[in-house]
Amino acid sequence: MPMTIAYKQILDHLTTATVVLSRDLRVHDINAAAEYLLEASGSRVIDTPITNLIMTPDDGLETLREAAETGQPFTRREAELVLLSGSRCIVDYSVSPLSGEPDALLMEIQPRDRLLRISREEEILTQQETTRVLVRGMAHEIKNPLGGIRGAAQLLDRELTDDGQKEYTRVIIDEADRLRSLVDRMLGPRKAPELQPTNVHEVLERVRTLIDAESKGRIELIRDYDPSLPEFNGDREQLIQAFLNIARNAMEAAAENPSDERPMLTFRTRALRQFTIGHHRYRLACRIDIIDNGPGIPEELVQNIFYPMISGRANGTGLGLSITQSIIGQHHGLVECKSEPGRTDFIVFLPLEPQS
Repeated sequence: MPMTIAYKQILDHLTTATVVLSRDLRVHDINAAAEYLLEASGSRVIDTPITNLIMTPDDGLETLREAAETGQPFTRREAELVLLSGSRCIVDYSVSPLSGEPDALLMEIQPRDRLLRISREEEILTQQETTRVLVRGMAHEIKNPLGGIRGAAQLLDRELTDDGQKEYTRVIIDEADRLRSLVDRMLGPRKAPELQPTNVHEVLERVRTLIDAESKGRIELIRDYDPSLPEFNGDREQLIQAFLNIARNAMEAAAENPSDERPMLTFRTRALRQFTIGHHRYRLACRIDIIDNGPGIPEELVQNIFYPMISGRANGTGLGLSITQSIIGQHHGLVECKSEPGRTDFIVFLPLEPQS
């Protein structure tokens, strides 16, 4: 199938990911944008079947064959592609006969992950702000009467001479203190982060050591670190607390793995360049994944998992992840959760440099 030099020049200069296929669905050409998006090298996939480049979990491949046979163009919206690396991406793609090349199909691919992620992040940020306003208002309404109850119980305790009766006033004082402490925990860190040069791997290693000690070696802990990550300005102790809250939940979930597979917890880091978190773009950021192979989080719970007092466990307080979200938010980062049976992934995005 001949390809004119004009077509090749156009393909190489397009920012849209573009793949040229032959009628037998072999990759004839691929531009740089497609190599980047599909995590593939053109020299390795040229003249190989399209299945060596991408797989479509739905009936996309069958539709592609029909397009090759009939020459009928088609478009797919928000389709999921599985790449050779095993990673997945959400894209819009269209396939059409290539004008002037009767034996060629043109496949144009537009990534949707970024747009979907920005929309999801805006929803998370709105959720965070709603949570902060709700908790502050509730804390004010609870702590004021608690102070009055505790003060009245102290005055009554001074007037009583019977130790048996004083026991009741002390119960009132202790319970008022407990409720006040609970409200303070709901509010999260009460001081601004003390920023200093911090290595994210030192933070994760401290968390991993604590989890290893708490699990008494019953859980396999896997490290998959990107050694290129530089230090950044962060509050080391607060970040340890944030990641420890996630890791403890993951440890408990992994221990409930219903299969015969050994409980497993993975700590993974990756560098992200020119990455947007919320409304700000950063030249360099990092992604931290804490992954367990437990039974997963119910779908109806995932969307609300970061709200205070929301927990999937009978003995859980529902405060750990809310506090984590607050700490990461103070570091201009974001926490997300993806879960399915056998794999729950808490993803933390942290900027490593000031926003562009």
